Amino acid sequence: MIYEGSCHCGNIAFEVEGEFSEALDCNCSLCRRRGGLLAFVPREKLVLKTPDANISTYTFNRHVIRHHFCAKCGIAPFGEGVAPDGSAMASINLRCIPAIDLGALKVTAYDGAAR
Repeated sequence: MIYEGSCHCGNIAFEVEGEFSEALDCNCSLCRRRGGLLAFVPREKLVLKTPDANISTYTFNRHVIRHHFCAKCGIAPFGEGVAPDGSAMASINLRCIPAIDLGALKVTAYDGAAR
């Protein structure tokens, strides 16, 4: 299924292909403050619908995940990184996809703070 998502103001908009019934709730120092619910897809399943120039990026710790956010509204709709097998991945903040019923997701706690 293809879903449309965006930051709050629409400055960053995307389409993502996937079946989303589960999400991770990470407790790392960033995610704990940001409050996203994450799902992962191969990077090629994410299509940006707005210019790359609209994206601001933050990295921390080992600087391997590029956490993208909107400089206008502050919302972080997705990030990018590399899976253990070397493939490009995108982490999607499912809270940024209006068509997803967040209450129906199986949410799993992830201990990112310990990594």
